[in-house]
Amino acid sequence: MTDILLTGVVAGVFGTLAMDSLNYFFARTGMLIRIDVRIIGRMAAGWTHGCFRYAQPGEMKQVENERFYGWITHHLIGVALAIPFILGWDFFVGGAVSLVWALTYGVATTVASYFFMYPSMGLGVFGRKSPEGIRAAISSLANHLFYGMGLAFGIILT
Repeated sequence: MTDILLTGVVAGVFGTLAMDSLNYFFARTGMLIRIDVRIIGRMAAGWTHGCFRYAQPGEMKQVENERFYGWITHHLIGVALAIPFILGWDFFVGGAVSLVWALTYGVATTVASYFFMYPSMGLGVFGRKSPEGIRAAISSLANHLFYGMGLAFGIILT
């Protein structure tokens, strides 16, 4: 069981690092919207005060160390999404994790941003209220594909 949890943690960290690194590269080219960890930090700070939804992003108040909180929250979410995948695979399927399924799961985690993260930030379902328009949804899909790639790599390493 410890090995399974360790695999989940490693895979989640690698998934999140892959997401962040590849997002940074593609955002510099203008192809994707850059992940703003400060907003994630503001949102997480709001969670500690019981605020889980904003009507618009401007309602989130800046907080001291928001970038740090954002990085920590972002990586914890990455690990929290990886562990159930690894546990579920071990329980229901067993054996070595399929890398194709790791990629598929990574893409499937896009649902969390479409239906939880964007709406709770005040950007609506699929981020449709984002000033970036459809690029928000496309960027999220690409980022979660990157997460799946890192997840698969982390699984291979452990």
